Amino acid sequence: MKLSIAQLEEIPDGDGGILKPDPKTLNLPEKILQFGTGVLLRGLPDYFIDEANRQGHFGGRVVIVKSTSGGDLGAFERQDCLYTLCIRGIEHGHRVSENRISSAISRVLSAADHWDSVLDLARQDNIRIVISNTTEIGIQPVEEDIHANPPASFPGKLLAFLYTRYKAGGPGMVIIPTELISDNGRKLKEIVQHLAEFNRLETNFMDWLDGHNYFCSSLVDRIVPGRPEGPALENIQKYLGYEDDLLLVCESYHLWAIEGSRELLSGILSFVEADSGVIIAANIDTYKELKLRLLNGTHSLCCGLAFLAGFDTVRDAMEDEVFGDFIKELMMNEIAHAIPMTLPEGEARRFGEKVLDRFRNPYLEHRWINITLQYSLKMKARVLPVLQRHYALKGTAPACISRGFAGYLLFMRPIRKEGSKFVGESRGIHYTITDDMADALAGCWASGEPRLAVKQALQLESLWETDLTRLKGFEGAVYEALLEFMEKGGL
Repeated sequence: MKLSIAQLEEIPDGDGGILKPDPKTLNLPEKILQFGTGVLLRGLPDYFIDEANRQGHFGGRVVIVKSTSGGDLGAFERQDCLYTLCIRGIEHGHRVSENRISSAISRVLSAADHWDSVLDLARQDNIRIVISNTTEIGIQPVEEDIHANPPASFPGKLLAFLYTRYKAGGPGMVIIPTELISDNGRKLKEIVQHLAEFNRLETNFMDWLDGHNYFCSSLVDRIVPGRPEGPALENIQKYLGYEDDLLLVCESYHLWAIEGSRELLSGILSFVEADSGVIIAANIDTYKELKLRLLNGTHSLCCGLAFLAGFDTVRDAMEDEVFGDFIKELMMNEIAHAIPMTLPEGEARRFGEKVLDRFRNPYLEHRWINITLQYSLKMKARVLPVLQRHYALKGTAPACISRGFAGYLLFMRPIRKEGSKFVGESRGIHYTITDDMADALAGCWASGEPRLAVKQALQLESLWETDLTRLKGFEGAVYEALLEFMEKGGL
């Protein structure tokens, strides 16, 4: 049996351990336009929307715009956009296990095939919110014609939507990017405004864009490994009694911090009333820095090392005595002291302890290879400010961070190119390097000499916007760590 609206009545409630949607939620009006179908959006913002609808706090659904060619749009159509969220974790010493069928999504539109339908949504006053997660590469300035069908970039698509709305006389929007870059709302607004100037849009529109739309920086925090594979998936679906091509597993911890005025936003973002995990605050810098550095930064510094050492998941690495100690040392003794902002005494350590517990979650299969997606940009955004802060404080090469850089560079070493993609190899396993800087890093490895590869990679100003070999002792520390790892195959 495949999950769909027609099959809902056959799925048991209660004792079956499945939280089904109220039939009333299946026909709620569309209120949110979401750019992205990814697991993080469906596992966190859409989770909050689903929960709010169940409690009667929001009364609206999400229509998604899919911009990329990957993935299976048909799965959403076959399942009437229903999907199962399997929540697993430990809270206050007690096991959390919940299976909920989400009805938050109404439909999914392909930007390439349904752009006119997307623009039609701009004319619907019910649509008041835009959410996005287009990865770190999505919020980038691209000068393009927004009248294209469709524009290529996410900011281009967003501006085309907003301009159509303005021409139709519609109200302004609340726009909440969730991409993991600092000040994502402010940066997105700047790019959209620049793009509007490039397209020579009228002054009245520019005033409307600035004065009637709220671009809110936000932070999302939930580990969402996505759809499990093999026996793990088989066991879950056997328990559920149905197949679900969109099924997600996530941890129980959940936080969505949105920057802005609660007084101005809470009427539109009424879903905040349903869960204390949604926060509207005038400043979210503390939430952002703790999560971006201690959780995401640790992930980024460890994913290459862990994958190349033969660890499949975060939990596997945490259960290894040597690698588990490395993760703790990296997080608590190097990153925590070098977070680039002033924090209350002990705040970083308290947050770090919670993150370590989340990494140990026995119910999650969070794969290291998935964390390597757009590895280079993650290292720049999540790790570089910490490295620079460490040098400002101590002036010496941090041992664990240096090892993390070595793992990153070794992971980015390709053995061949297949079409436009580079392929790496480790322990007889071939993997695709999905990274916008893959070509540049491949060039650094062209000579086959590790010392030269390290030097050239650290001097890539097109990536780092600085020369990292100027940091005293850092180049040598990364090179020595890389050689040691190549010889031993581990820490």
